Amino acid sequence: MKKLAPLLVLLLWLGFPCIAQTAEQGPGQNRPTGGALEAFKIAFITKRLNLSPEEAQRFWPVYNKYAIEIRQAYLAYREHKNEILLDESLLNIRKKYNAEFSKALTPEKVNEFFRAEKDFGGFVQKEMQRRQNRIQQRRPLAGER
Repeated sequence: MKKLAPLLVLLLWLGFPCIAQTAEQGPGQNRPTGGALEAFKIAFITKRLNLSPEEAQRFWPVYNKYAIEIRQAYLAYREHKNEILLDESLLNIRKKYNAEFSKALTPEKVNEFFRAEKDFGGFVQKEMQRRQNRIQQRRPLAGER
């Protein structure tokens, strides 16, 4: 884990110009703009999958389309608040892109991608909880002022 942190910081630092370029593209471009968290996720997935340059060249365009569809499913969820429809949409998107990812990667790497995506979600939740705990520990209690 100690080796992972500097690598991810470096990848995030290098990823910010890419994010800026993505944000500058017009609305007709289908590239996701997720900010630092998206850059961190890309770094996490890249490290987990250990993609060759050829695999990366085939994988990332498909991933960008996948990320857009996932984001749209969550936006629809915000409107309707229907858990079943969200789960169904996400499953359908994953099934669709399982076939697409299989054109770019081996079946083992496709499965590892989906596992890495879940693991990243868990990592983000743990990090958010850790930060929330830190904030709560720093706040003085009402009687201490």
